[in-house]
Amino acid sequence: MTDTMQLMLEPTQDPAWILTYEDHGGPGQGAIESRLATSNGFLGVTGGWATTRAAGWMVPGRTYVAGLFATSGPGDDVPGLVLAADWLRVHVRLDGEPMVHRPGGITGHRMTLDMRRGVLLGQGHLATPSGLGATLRTLRLVSLDDRCLGLQLIRFEITGGPSEIAFEASLDGEDAVLVAERIEPGLAVWRISDAHRAGGSGEDRGSARNDDSGQDGGSGQGGGPGRSLAMAFACSLQIDGNELAPFAAGDLTSSWKWQARPGQLVTFQRIVSIVRGAAIGGPAGPAPAAVDPGVEARRRLDRARQQGWRGVVTAHEAAWTRRWHDSDIAVTGDPDAQHALRFAICHLNSAANPGDERVSIGARALTGNDYRGHVFWDTEIFLLPFYILTWPEAARALLMYRFHTLDGARGKAARMGWRGALYAWESADTGAETTPEQVIGPDNRVVDVLCGRQEQHISADVAYAVWQYWQATGDADFLCAAGAEIILETARFWASRAVLEADGRRHIRGVIGPDEYHETIDDNAYTNVMAAWNIRRALDVAALLHERWPACWAGLASRLRLDDAELRQWREAAAAIVTGFDPETGLYEQFAGYFGLEKVDLADYAGRTLPLDIVIGRERTARSQVVKQADVVALLALLPGEIPPAAEVANFRLYEPRCGHGSSLSPAMHGLVAARLGDVEMALRYFRQTAAIDLGDRDGATDGGVHIAAQGGIWMLTTLGFAGLALRDDGLSIDPRLPAGWRSLDVRVQWRGRQLGIRIDADRRRVEATLETGEPMTLVIGGKRHEIRRDVAVLAAFQGPPQGV
Repeated sequence: MTDTMQLMLEPTQDPAWILTYEDHGGPGQGAIESRLATSNGFLGVTGGWATTRAAGWMVPGRTYVAGLFATSGPGDDVPGLVLAADWLRVHVRLDGEPMVHRPGGITGHRMTLDMRRGVLLGQGHLATPSGLGATLRTLRLVSLDDRCLGLQLIRFEITGGPSEIAFEASLDGEDAVLVAERIEPGLAVWRISDAHRAGGSGEDRGSARNDDSGQDGGSGQGGGPGRSLAMAFACSLQIDGNELAPFAAGDLTSSWKWQARPGQLVTFQRIVSIVRGAAIGGPAGPAPAAVDPGVEARRRLDRARQQGWRGVVTAHEAAWTRRWHDSDIAVTGDPDAQHALRFAICHLNSAANPGDERVSIGARALTGNDYRGHVFWDTEIFLLPFYILTWPEAARALLMYRFHTLDGARGKAARMGWRGALYAWESADTGAETTPEQVIGPDNRVVDVLCGRQEQHISADVAYAVWQYWQATGDADFLCAAGAEIILETARFWASRAVLEADGRRHIRGVIGPDEYHETIDDNAYTNVMAAWNIRRALDVAALLHERWPACWAGLASRLRLDDAELRQWREAAAAIVTGFDPETGLYEQFAGYFGLEKVDLADYAGRTLPLDIVIGRERTARSQVVKQADVVALLALLPGEIPPAAEVANFRLYEPRCGHGSSLSPAMHGLVAARLGDVEMALRYFRQTAAIDLGDRDGATDGGVHIAAQGGIWMLTTLGFAGLALRDDGLSIDPRLPAGWRSLDVRVQWRGRQLGIRIDADRRRVEATLETGEPMTLVIGGKRHEIRRDVAVLAAFQGPPQGV
């Protein structure tokens, strides 16, 4: 083994950068595999342990491909992520005996996610009952440099007496969903079987195109990214540095056999290139429709083979170095917080693909298949802030996914009797509504799911993310080509959805807010306030385009048939929408009639391990003031300054103790608001609660994948809460409020083409800000304006958090 490989098989030594599990094969394995998953936004591979299957197979992970969706079969109209072919499978025998006999049968087994490098490393000792064995080291990655590529390295040193070793590597992918179209040496091409394609039935499926091209058919035209999958691969095996030719090779299998001796060093390497349909998930973006996925997979593989596995690893690690340069957060004084932040940022950087605007990020990213890989409001509200401020290219691609599915949103609104665009609550490849009509609840009862029809705040959430991206980037091309149309069409929906009634006010009835414990409610504060905000931003966009890009405005207004009379009607609608805010008390009523519901003291149920709706029943929960997750509190987080500061405090005091946190989205949002209002101790408790959702999971909730929105919430709580970062029209502001024990906090952000490094020193109560790239800009620190120029650090004192809560 060369020194290079030795170094590559060693994890980073700093414990803040690694996540390690040892000798595990029992309960909780699913959650560990999710935490150890590696991904690049196109490919995701769970971090499996070596196990026995089919008399000795080592099956180390499951692979998911972004945008590859299928149904479970006839009668199922809800598409889900497809489990792709197993490209990591190997089968090793010593003297005819399998090296692994049972799950967890590797002694001294250790799996390490090296978050700094984006690789999964393994080591352990394999042994047969007769005493023959090998010391094992492994490396696995999916490349952040070329997202089509995966790499597997296995190195083992023979221990024990002489023996015959048989080593087989195979690729296995055909099942009921993936049907082989073409099998050749080193290449397989599959298609989604006709029985597993998402059909045209269902209320909200008709408008979306399901062609294979992945190409845009017009403004906002829906269309899935592809229905086929190609894998090309190449393997080699070396003994003490010398290549060993396989004694048998099939199209998808290679086998080696040799007489081993103690001390012999065996190295196996496999490179795989994976291509989805006609839309290539790599830096170049979608390929022309005429490109054969098998041809493209071979081309990518040939290029990788010219690099060699060392070149693949080096390019991948360089890409990760760039990502960490742009997004790392450093904390001194709290090692647990530092580790949680690195885990969060690692998975956030792993989840996005700026080269493919036809896919978005599902609720568990590509670390598992819970929720069938569907996209929710999580992406826009909990993930986009991270990408907007650290990786705007990824943020743009995620928002373009919403643009490409805009016709599906228009179709859904029209079928429900409204104008404009109502986005799917759950979305897959085409943007059609994919929310199931029923699910089995935690109490094993069948539960009707109303979210697909009633959880309509999703349209305002998408518009909110578009506006935040525009404010932070000033990306005029995006605004004119896509963003403005999204904001205008969602505003048009709300203007038609908010009905003018006899009281002279506009009401939005029969919805579900973020708090899903209460269904079919009227005038949900979150929904209504966000709807009015959405309309007002649409009016701002219309005025902005008319003033700065009149040709763009003229074309868009003509195509949307949007005239001055409709804009005046929007202005009236925004002013007339009921918000539930009482100026006398300073309180929002979460929805009409909320204050008349039963008060339940959650302190009486402290220590419970089940959601409250299971403990006291769904019916009683619905009749109570218990809130599932941040609802009014979410308004305080997303729209600070919408109401007076004293009213923000009063609302937080009212709703925080009523929240049962039945959603993984909730703690971070509460922590963010607590930090802004000055209760930093409470904010830190919510930080740790959020970190424990995945890193401390004890009830198996992480088995289906990492809660990627919670990881985004950790970043938001830290950057927007503890660091006090906020967007301004003319720059950024910083108003720190660090927890006790945090001696310093370093964050990195981007704003309109500029890269900033910000260090908050709690000991000296000082902020040090450096503009690394870009033109001079305004930075407001503790309420005082500073002009910041390249490579000249700005030093400013800060006072600490207000004492509001």
